[in-house]
Amino acid sequence: MPDVLTDLLPDTARVEDGELSLGGVRASTLARKFGTPLLVYDEATLRAQARAYLAAAPDALIAYGTKAFPSVAVLKLLADEGFGADVSTLGELEFALRAGIPGERMIIHGNNKENELLSRATDTGALIVLDSLDELDRARALGGTRFLIRVTPGIEADTHEAVKTAHHGSKFGLPPEDAAEAVRRLPEAEGLHVHVGSQLMHFGASLMTVDWIAGFAARLRAEQSWTPRTIDLGGGLGVRHVLEEPSFTIAEFVAGMIGELKRSFQLQSLPAPQLILEPGRSLVSRAGVTLYTVGVVKKASAATTYVTVDGGMSDNPRPAMYNARYTALIANRADEPAAGVYAVAGKHCESGDVLIERVELPEPHRGDLLAVPVTGAYTLAMSSTYNAVPRPAAVLVSGGEARLIRRRETVADLLALEV
Repeated sequence: MPDVLTDLLPDTARVEDGELSLGGVRASTLARKFGTPLLVYDEATLRAQARAYLAAAPDALIAYGTKAFPSVAVLKLLADEGFGADVSTLGELEFALRAGIPGERMIIHGNNKENELLSRATDTGALIVLDSLDELDRARALGGTRFLIRVTPGIEADTHEAVKTAHHGSKFGLPPEDAAEAVRRLPEAEGLHVHVGSQLMHFGASLMTVDWIAGFAARLRAEQSWTPRTIDLGGGLGVRHVLEEPSFTIAEFVAGMIGELKRSFQLQSLPAPQLILEPGRSLVSRAGVTLYTVGVVKKASAATTYVTVDGGMSDNPRPAMYNARYTALIANRADEPAAGVYAVAGKHCESGDVLIERVELPEPHRGDLLAVPVTGAYTLAMSSTYNAVPRPAAVLVSGGEARLIRRRETVADLLALEV
């Protein structure tokens, strides 16, 4: 296995007789039993990431950002570690309930919550994050009793435009004046919520946001004699998909946030609030590896040779949507040296369906297994059936065993929706 990939693969990744294994199960065994494309999640890595958050913030409520990968099996595993769930739709709420997560450990998000979601959240006792003044009135009329108010501080995160969430004009949260009005109308609100963005690879915007929320809380105390008992700082810790990208450990990121929260609230003479964190990507990304089967290998120009796989933008839209970068290795020949530089293309009828622009690989052949690491978040979660391609299966590996946690869709499943 190339040394450069050891930091990107799950904790249990090994090379056995020249072949990649995950959780003690060889890639060829997984492909033969479950087919490809296949999302492989390593249980040991999931638990290690969860425990890193719990160790870094032992007094916080940590709620898994379910949108990263909605999975009853993963939610159950994280609940077993003591996590709650951050959900943003009725569907995600039902996933969390199916996994046995109690309502008091659930955070309800969404910039356009329908009455059905608000009512269901109220029934479960979940904490509702209010995103508009209209929503405040509707949620209270439906019997809601537990609320946070999401405020938009106008801070630009250093991340992709599509995953910034706290800038001026964001569709999420309330501008400061409206948030202050929400507190006036709802003084029983438990606290404030703020989330600056996702895939954060630098501390700056996150620390600025913590300082800002402390100043805003001090303003609300002065103007309305209201002090937040809870502060939800959202999630956002990024992960590197290639080694050239920067990275922070969970411990470093959380310690920075907690330290700044303590410092800034003390500076404002405010009591320390209960903290909520909502990690998603940083929990599940590195735990996931996608296995593909290589098809056509084609030299398209003097500079570009395509390795085509049996999936693509339908199971991983991030390269097309966000210009996300990935790397890969040939899983069935993981100990062989690179023979050249290749591009990895998907099977879809789109020129933009290129998963990897440039990666060094041994000479690829039809039937090889290509492993793409750090695909545990926002791949299958954002997948589609474009070109009427069914979505792949997902398995959880541990101790030499693989358990199917999401079955592969079939064309028959797609046709069943036709009327």
